[in-house]
Amino acid sequence: MRYKLVRTDKANDQLFDIVQFIAGDSHSISAALDYLSLLEKAINSLQRFPKKGVIPRYSILKRQGYRVLIVEQHLVFYKINEYKKEVCIYAILDGRREYAKLL
Repeated sequence: MRYKLVRTDKANDQLFDIVQFIAGDSHSISAALDYLSLLEKAINSLQRFPKKGVIPRYSILKRQGYRVLIVEQHLVFYKINEYKKEVCIYAILDGRREYAKLL
């Protein structure tokens, strides 16, 4: 069964910022769009495999029900609602940062 994907405004903004940063840093819109495609493909895979992500190492995030999908250096934080058959993407963050306080 496929799960419905929902993204928060915050996650959408973060995704936009990632693409903008890559485009500016690499001076290549193509590179930014390729990375966007990679992220989108990974996120869309949660429709079929919602438990694909790992349980986060921080206990507070575990208790709140988050899972984490690792996509290169980015971490996609999401929760599964089994009742609604829904996966909600809450944040897309750079894994090299201290992310526990950014959620």
